[in-house]
Amino acid sequence: MNEQNLIETYKSGEVVFDGKIIRLEHWQVELPNGRMALREVACHPGAAAVVALDEDNNVILVQQYRAPVGRLTLEIPAGKFDKPGEDPLSCAVRELSEETGLIAEHWTKLTVLETTPDFCNERIHIYMATGLKQGETHPDEDEFVATTRMPLAQAVAHVMDGTFRDGKTALAIMMAQATLASVK
Repeated sequence: MNEQNLIETYKSGEVVFDGKIIRLEHWQVELPNGRMALREVACHPGAAAVVALDEDNNVILVQQYRAPVGRLTLEIPAGKFDKPGEDPLSCAVRELSEETGLIAEHWTKLTVLETTPDFCNERIHIYMATGLKQGETHPDEDEFVATTRMPLAQAVAHVMDGTFRDGKTALAIMMAQATLASVK
């Protein structure tokens, strides 16, 4: 198959909403057949997330209330870039420290997740952190989180049984397990 027959070409765009976390744009694109189409795109600055593992192979999770889904969640520490073009590893280091107080000696990049490419350009850079040392937490003013530790095997089970529904958390946990298994 000729992939060129699938490519849409950006022609123009306008900002419909400019918020604190996302900017909504309307894009006009030319389809492969030459027709024009509207795409609504949620533009996100990017983010980093960390699956942090202690010396006992526990994953460090943060519990927080997520208003869009109306419930408490258990997730890996994560946060958006503070400025355009921020180094993803610097963001990951900052978010791990802010939310958990942890500082990691070893960092491994696992992947970049495109969360919902059908309407959003958010990319989350996912890291694994080990060699943890405890420091002080310093969450953002509007961030209320509680930290918990869970055996990696139990976290994997929660991914598989659907308990963990957050995509970045599920992917990070599974990739951490696979990465650790490949080095044994």
